[in-house]
Amino acid sequence: MRKFIIIIAFFIPVLFLQGQDTLRVVQYNLLNYGNYTSYCTSSNNNINTKDNYLRKIIDYLHPDIFSVNEISRSQSIHQHLLDQVLNTGGVTHYRKADFLHVASSYIVNMLYYNNDKLALHSHYIAQSYIRDVDVYKLYYKSDDLAQGDTAFIICVVAHLKAGSDDQNKRKVMAQNTMNYLNDLNDDDNYLMMGDFNLYSPTEAAYQQFLYYSNTRLRFNDPVNQYGEWHNNSYYSHYHTQSTHSTYNGCAASGGMDDRFDFILISNNIKNGTKKVQYVNGSYWAVGQDGHHFNNAINASPTNTSVPSDVLQALAYNSDHLPVTLKLVVDKTLGIPEFNGLMEDITIVNPARNNFDLRLWAEEPSSLEIHIYNILGELVLNEHIHVNKGDNHIIRSIDDYKPGMYIVRLSDESSNIITRKLLKY
Repeated sequence: MRKFIIIIAFFIPVLFLQGQDTLRVVQYNLLNYGNYTSYCTSSNNNINTKDNYLRKIIDYLHPDIFSVNEISRSQSIHQHLLDQVLNTGGVTHYRKADFLHVASSYIVNMLYYNNDKLALHSHYIAQSYIRDVDVYKLYYKSDDLAQGDTAFIICVVAHLKAGSDDQNKRKVMAQNTMNYLNDLNDDDNYLMMGDFNLYSPTEAAYQQFLYYSNTRLRFNDPVNQYGEWHNNSYYSHYHTQSTHSTYNGCAASGGMDDRFDFILISNNIKNGTKKVQYVNGSYWAVGQDGHHFNNAINASPTNTSVPSDVLQALAYNSDHLPVTLKLVVDKTLGIPEFNGLMEDITIVNPARNNFDLRLWAEEPSSLEIHIYNILGELVLNEHIHVNKGDNHIIRSIDDYKPGMYIVRLSDESSNIITRKLLKY
């Protein structure tokens, strides 16, 4: 059943404010959060000190989805992060997933989310070789949730084996994960996120994510950076490790020269075919200004990409930078159709080459067609004559980029209706 939105305003910005919501996604390796070892101790990696740093980072980013690696497997630590970092300063809307584990690793993944917007549907373990890879399925609390209409986002959170000599182990973990998702057979919106410890895009693990045999499960790099990242200044805007140039006994040293941390997006999210779409240009390694190759993130020259207190928090909380992106999601997914002089209005979705509109009119009239892209930019404006009875209107959209568009139709009586157009 096709879904659409009624609006009475005449300007597209109102449509986007009323009809869509924006979700910020953040993925972060917390560096042995709450887990003390012989090298990461209460002196050089103190949890209370890290809490102060994390609060500054969270207050700056306000994530709706927050996935983490390298948190202690202790459930009390998971709760501690929720109570002492996320739900502080008057904030009460964050929740965490239940903890599941199969592997015996002492550092694990966890997912936190904004309960005002999202709820946890289910949680599975995709594979447990070396470390668990977690699959968290969230659903959006749309205005039409009572009618059973919502959008799903599946977050696959992985911490692949570290080490330049451990490529085969990373490959096995990636293969196991992708095979699990294939067996899950859930054609929805996927984010593949985590610390992948990849030194090159030619690594078999990365190739599994991008070129898996089931084309519906292939992932995309939102910034389209597939070159040799390791120790290459050309990719300095995308490096996420290390925030430190000197060794403190816990955090890795050497400065910013590796791209280990990722959020990859499925084709459904890239093209917006399942009610959720990536916001172009929103991907960022937080605090990365591109001018600190092989240096600490807070070294000279002055890094002005974030406020100074946030920069200090990023430099000292972990040896990784968080990565973030934004998603737009339909806020209102299933409001009944507006009944004007035109009825049985349908748009063929998804569309490849043509915009295909069909409608029935009570009497001859004129119709104004506006089509807007995801940024609210007008890409088509046409005034057409409508005959009494059935009408079939086809226009070429060959030059449109894949993604979601909003079609706004208005007649002589100022009746207005909007529909989604999905181009693939």
